[in-house]
Amino acid sequence: QVQLVESGGGLVQAGGSLTLSCAASRTVFGIRRMAWYRQVPGKQRDVVAAIISGGSTNYADSVKGRFTISRDNAKNAVYLQMNNLKPEDTAVYYCNWRVLYDTDYWGQGTQVTVSS
Repeated sequence: QVQLVESGGGLVQAGGSLTLSCAASRTVFGIRRMAWYRQVPGKQRDVVAAIISGGSTNYADSVKGRFTISRDNAKNAVYLQMNNLKPEDTAVYYCNWRVLYDTDYWGQGTQVTVSS
């Protein structure tokens, strides 16, 4: 069983930066997509950024120009660099890896809190 472990969340002032990391407990093959989602209480979990196997990326409109998703294939890890953070970015952030046969792996979530 693959476990995804996230780190890097925390409390930051508006305008600040954080980098989230997500690494797997073992080597994962057949990764089709790596993504970051976020969720606030009472709302659905929404995708924030994604990177597909070919390297293309896409972002939610609300984070374009501020967040950057990247991956390190050698380390089997994905990152989310978040700049110019806003209070509305406050959420629990989850990493998601989609592999062969549309199997999804999820991290446990990491809290990001942006104070105004």
